[in-house]
Amino acid sequence: MLSIATIERETGLSKDTLRIWERRYGFPAPVRLDNGERAYPPDQLEKLRLIRRFMDLGHRPGKIVAAPMHELTARMFEIDVASRSNLAPAGPLPAVLQLLKAHRVTEMRDHLAQDMMRLGVQRFLLETVAPINAEIGRAWMRGEISIVEEHLYSEQIQHLLRQAISSTTHAGQSPRVLLTTLSGEEHQLGLLMAHAFLSVEGAQCISLGVQTPASDIVGAARSLQADIVGLSFSEAMQPRTACDGIAELRRHLDRGVELWAGGAVWQRVRKAITGVRMLASLADIPPALTDWRGRAAGQPA
Repeated sequence: MLSIATIERETGLSKDTLRIWERRYGFPAPVRLDNGERAYPPDQLEKLRLIRRFMDLGHRPGKIVAAPMHELTARMFEIDVASRSNLAPAGPLPAVLQLLKAHRVTEMRDHLAQDMMRLGVQRFLLETVAPINAEIGRAWMRGEISIVEEHLYSEQIQHLLRQAISSTTHAGQSPRVLLTTLSGEEHQLGLLMAHAFLSVEGAQCISLGVQTPASDIVGAARSLQADIVGLSFSEAMQPRTACDGIAELRRHLDRGVELWAGGAVWQRVRKAITGVRMLASLADIPPALTDWRGRAAGQPA
């Protein structure tokens, strides 16, 4: 039996959320110990991990919490098959997972660094980091790694990307791209991946970090004379929230400033937003830059 603190740590779901679901949906269904504390069977932890992954993909709790485990498992299997078909095979994936589980962090970082040197930054991001990110998420959902191990991996990737960015950044290049995330989007990794990819393409990137209020983005774009504002969104962001936030920002940005929105969330959005270029993958960046540079040079799009 597992305590509510353990469930919170292993799933990232707060104790308040667990209690609300218990009252509203009848799940989770802990037993009460003699001291009144809640205790959860391991199979409920497994289902809560699965529910958390559905939520990260944009599903609402009311649609999934009460669903039977076999139904959720089948639906997630279909999602995993589809996502794997869109990704290049990740050669170093088994080694990275093995080193991560053994907490051999330095060796894992060295392994990834060697792969980046072999492939170059852009291929490393597309062929190694993107597939590994997806598999890390699946491994966490299956209970094969902990939240702590997921954070360890993320920190090592961020360290490597910052090194790559510092070695490729040059002042005075164009376009000048202001990078950040909107308030409520706290995931840093996608932002760094875009920064590194754009830097290799010769763009001059200025990062404001994560969770920047829209009014501050507008002011920074104006004062820094940005050509493009690039926003990163993770899978955890609800598509409707992302669309509303980006549309509101577009209304306040100066007309001459382009607005690009990147991240996996845009694979689930079917409707275009006027004045916004949606980039569902890092591979969409080079053609977007080619289009921008053509327009800047007065060439037909």
